[in-house]
Amino acid sequence: MFFNSIAFAIFLPIVFFLYWFVFNKTKSTQNALLIIVSYYFYSCWDWRFLFLLVFSTFLDYYTGIQIEKGKSEKSRKFWFWLSILVNLGFLGIFKYYNFFAASFSELLNSVGLKTSPVLLNVILPVGISFYTFHGLSYVIDIYYKRIKAEYNFIDYSLFVSYFPLLVAGPIERATHLLPQVKVKREFDFEKAKEGFCQLVWGLFKKVVIADNCAIYANNIFDNYASMDSFSLILGAVYFAFQIYGDFSGYSDIALGVSKLFGIDLLRNFNYPYFSRDIAEFWRRWHISLSSWFRDYLYIPLGGSKGSKLMQIRNVFIIFLVSGFWHGANWTYIVWGLIHATYFLVLLLLKKNRNNFGKIRISWNVSSAKTIGSILVTFAITCFSWIFFRSLNIYMALDYIKRIVSFNFTLDSFKEHVSFIIIIILPYLILLEWNNRNKECPLFDRFSKIKVVITILFILLFGQFDIQSKFIYFQF
Repeated sequence: MFFNSIAFAIFLPIVFFLYWFVFNKTKSTQNALLIIVSYYFYSCWDWRFLFLLVFSTFLDYYTGIQIEKGKSEKSRKFWFWLSILVNLGFLGIFKYYNFFAASFSELLNSVGLKTSPVLLNVILPVGISFYTFHGLSYVIDIYYKRIKAEYNFIDYSLFVSYFPLLVAGPIERATHLLPQVKVKREFDFEKAKEGFCQLVWGLFKKVVIADNCAIYANNIFDNYASMDSFSLILGAVYFAFQIYGDFSGYSDIALGVSKLFGIDLLRNFNYPYFSRDIAEFWRRWHISLSSWFRDYLYIPLGGSKGSKLMQIRNVFIIFLVSGFWHGANWTYIVWGLIHATYFLVLLLLKKNRNNFGKIRISWNVSSAKTIGSILVTFAITCFSWIFFRSLNIYMALDYIKRIVSFNFTLDSFKEHVSFIIIIILPYLILLEWNNRNKECPLFDRFSKIKVVITILFILLFGQFDIQSKFIYFQF
C-alpha cells in the first residue's frame, strides 16, 4: 500500500475514525488498533514477510529484557550479541548475500578460477533496513544502560512496526517514541491541522515534484549515450529533485499522518539543498540515519577525536557504511566514498562545524558568499547523485565523461524543460526558502491559502496514473 494510492486514501480515514471514536478509551486500545492496522499495512506488500517482522520484534523485545536482567556481564553480552548477530544476519542474507556471492565469483573469475555463484531468488523484505535499525538502537541503548527494557509487548511492537514509519523511516529511537506510545493520546486539533498540512506538502513533493522530475530523469539516464552535455546536467539536477521530493515527501507524509494520531516522529529532512557545505548537508539530509550512524558507529569509533589518521579512518568508515546501507551495489559504495572525500576536506581544514546557525541573507558580500556556497554544495551533491542513480560504475563514469565533452545544443533545453517543470520547481524552492526555519513550509498564518494552492497543484500536475513506488522502499 503506497501513501500516494487510492487504497491509502481509503485506509487512513477509516483508521482515523476508529482510533479517535471507537478505540479511544484507553492507551491499550489505541495501541492495539495501531498494531493491527500496522500489520495489515505491512502485509499489503507481502504477507509472508510479516512473520519476519514479528520475529525481529520478539527477538529484540526478549533479548532486551534478558540484557537488563542479566546478573553477569557474560550473560548480558551473550544476549546483546545474539540480538546484534541475528538482526544483521537477516539483513545480510536478504540484502547483501547475492552481492557478496556475485562479487566473490567475479574476483575468482578474474584470476582464472571459473565459478558460478549460488544466488538466492528472494525479494528484499520492504522496510527491513529501517525496522532492523529500530531494534538495534533499542538493544544497544539497553546494553549501555541508557534506557530501561520495555516489558509491555504491545507497546514495544508498536514502537517497531508503527505503520507511518515502518517501510521507509524515519528511524526512530526508543527514547523518543516509546514514551509517547505508553500514554493515552488526546485529540489535539492544532496538531491534527499541522499533520494535514504536512501530509499535503509531502504528497505534493512526491506526486508533483518527484514523479514529474522522474519522467525526465529516467528518460535522460536511460538514453544518456545519445544525450548532449546540457541534457546530462539536467538529468543529474532532475534526479536530485526527484530523490529529494520522493524521500522527504515520504517523510513528510509519515510525520503528518502520525500527527493525526497524536504522535510526533523525528524530523528527517531540514531543507538539505540549502546547505552551505557538505557537513551541513548531512545534518539536514536523512537526519535519522545520519544521527544513527553518528551515535552508534562514528562516536564509538572515536569520532573526530584522536590522531588525524584515526579521524580519516572514521570518516571513511561512516560514509562507506552509509553508502552500503543504501544497497548492495558498488555505485552506492562509490557514492559514499565521494561524500567521505567531500567531508574529509572540511574536517582537515577544521571547517566541518562552521555552519550550524540559521541562514541569513541580506544585500551584502557575505550573503553573496552564502548563496555561492549553497550553489556549490548543491552542484557537488548532484555530481555524487550520478553514481547513486547509475546502474553500475561504468555507466556513471561514461555519463560524467559525456558531460565534460562540452557538447551543448539548444534543442536539449526544449526537449527536457517543460511548462510544468518551470512552474513546480520554483514553487517548491520559493516556499521552502521563505519558510526554511519551519518544519513545514505550510505552517504559518497563510497556511489555508498555501494548502489550497498546493492541493490545486497536486490535482493539476500530480502523476497519479503511474502509482510509482517510493525510491527508499528498496533500501
